[in-house]
Amino acid sequence: MDQQDLGTDIEKVLVAEAQIKHRLTELAADIDRDYAGEDLLIVGVLKGAVMVMADLARALHSPVRMDWMAVSSYGSGTKSSGVVRILKDLDTDLKDQHVLIVEDIIDSGLTLSWLLANLKSRGAASVEICTMLRKPEAAKVEIDVRYVGFEVPNEFVVGYGLDYAEKYRNVPFVATLAPHVYS
Repeated sequence: MDQQDLGTDIEKVLVAEAQIKHRLTELAADIDRDYAGEDLLIVGVLKGAVMVMADLARALHSPVRMDWMAVSSYGSGTKSSGVVRILKDLDTDLKDQHVLIVEDIIDSGLTLSWLLANLKSRGAASVEICTMLRKPEAAKVEIDVRYVGFEVPNEFVVGYGLDYAEKYRNVPFVATLAPHVYS
């Protein structure tokens, strides 16, 4: 899929596919270095982190275990509701595990703050965060994020796993939608 396939739905591309691939390679190298000799569990947050998780895992040179968790604070709108629900819990016991949460985007930080506290309470040896995108201007809580791909403006974005009403996840870049799509 490319920008032409989307007609007038895309307003502007913020992060190109090549930039994403390059940055994931850099993040993987940092993670390999930081967790050398450790048994690492990477936890993808469904559904948005599917693309990031898959590409990051392939870029790593260390063997890792993977698990998935689905939490939601979004409906079909463009703003976080702030109310977190577990839709799918982990299958792995986190006691004494080194855990790296893999996220697609951090905006308000409310969902991730809750998730971080939840996973730490399960007895993990460590819990860190890797996100492809962060919106610093949208932050409502302070979260220490160890690995950040790109900072983006406080606009609603789609692509590379991010959706609007379950569409646009398979777009290989990150972009803003034209207003006519969600108005």
